[in-house]
Amino acid sequence: MEKEKNVFKLFTRYSGKATTEISHSEDPNFRPNKLSFKERWRKYGVFYLMLLPAIIFFLLFSYWPMTGIVLAFREFSFTSGMYGDEWAGLDYFKDFFADRESGMYLRNTLIISLIKLFLYLPFPILLALMLNEIKQARLRSLYQSISYLPYFISWVVVVGIVNRLLAPDTGLINVLLRDLNLSDGSKFWMMDTQFFYPAVFMSYLWKNIGWDSIIYFAAIMGISPSLYEAAAIDGASRLKQTRFVTLPGIRGTIMILFILSLGGILTAGFDQIYLMQNPGNYTVSETIDTYIVKTGLEQAKYGPATAVGLMQGVAGLVLTVIANKVADKYGDNAVW
Repeated sequence: MEKEKNVFKLFTRYSGKATTEISHSEDPNFRPNKLSFKERWRKYGVFYLMLLPAIIFFLLFSYWPMTGIVLAFREFSFTSGMYGDEWAGLDYFKDFFADRESGMYLRNTLIISLIKLFLYLPFPILLALMLNEIKQARLRSLYQSISYLPYFISWVVVVGIVNRLLAPDTGLINVLLRDLNLSDGSKFWMMDTQFFYPAVFMSYLWKNIGWDSIIYFAAIMGISPSLYEAAAIDGASRLKQTRFVTLPGIRGTIMILFILSLGGILTAGFDQIYLMQNPGNYTVSETIDTYIVKTGLEQAKYGPATAVGLMQGVAGLVLTVIANKVADKYGDNAVW
């Protein structure tokens, strides 16, 4: 009797609407037919087997090494193995913040990370917008290929090029300045602390702008052409179409990539900074990443290095969760 009443209520509710379909989620008596393990394996077993190598890979090379985080709280010795001997508690964290140079590590890391996160962010978007304005497919492909190529060059080669361009006396920049009578051409630019951050930004921009523009360009390609046609009929210029159609259309992509980038706010990028570092710019180039490598690998202090690395990961996780919550509250661009 109760079942008949529920069916009657659903029928009377939907009888006055255009659709005659009744949602399963509103039927209290609906019970989905769950497959047993044998049935699921018989149906999807091939796909599970295809997924198995990837699962094994991540378990062995991603998740199992994460158990070594316990070393941040234990004393390591070469006879103790991966997980150390006795508990050290929070001693490694206290020692790091008690170090008189820890403030310098944090300051330099945050400055370089903010440069790469905020100052760099508009450039791949601008490049994607410019590529979108090129109507000839072959010409656009040529420009895209040229912009992508630096990404595949290692930082060793990139920093070597930068050092050659900025070398005293023989570097291209110093030669031009000497020919223009603006200096004697003997300045060692890479040892200038005021020039280090611009050099980091320009080299990072040149290497990554083409590759990072791929996602934005793909998002632009996903915008319906009818929106541009409607804007053109209303008299919108190309600039206004970009402002009111293109940018709102890729806003979700921009927000998602920004949220994901926040996870590396305390990771300024080891390869580039370590290779560009020298005694002259040490005060502005020594970051948490370089500290971890020098402490962990060069000095074999694996416990302190693990502790600082753990702080990096936790800070990135917290910032990512907060940014995602804010994006979810004030918009529909959250990652999860």
